[in-house]
Amino acid sequence: MNGDELLSYCLDKPGAWQDEPWEGDIVAKVGDKIFAFLGGGSSVGVKCGNNRDEADEWLLRYPHDAHVMAYIGRSGWNTLDLGGAIPDDEILEAVDESYSTVVSKLAKKRRP
Repeated sequence: MNGDELLSYCLDKPGAWQDEPWEGDIVAKVGDKIFAFLGGGSSVGVKCGNNRDEADEWLLRYPHDAHVMAYIGRSGWNTLDLGGAIPDDEILEAVDESYSTVVSKLAKKRRP
C-alpha cells in the first residue's frame, strides 16, 4: 500500500476530509479533529491507544516500523511506516481505530 491509497482509504470514511494545516503535511480529519497524519506518504500517524502504555504495544511488535509521534506521542499517537514489517491490513485497522476514537470524542450532533 502506498500513501495515495491510504489517503483514499481515509477519505472514504463518513465525514472524512483532507486538510493541510501545515505546508506539505496532509491530514485526514473528521469534524475538526485529525484522525490520520499522512505527511509525505511513507507513513501514517494514528491514535494507537488511550494512553502511551497501550500505544507502546505497537513499538514492541514492530520496533523498526512503529515510532512515538513527536509532541502528541504521550497521548497514544504513533507513526507507522508503510511498506515495512507492518502488514497493510494492520495499518488499515489502526486507521479504523483512530477514526473511531476521534469520532467518539466529537459532540453527538457533529458525528457523521
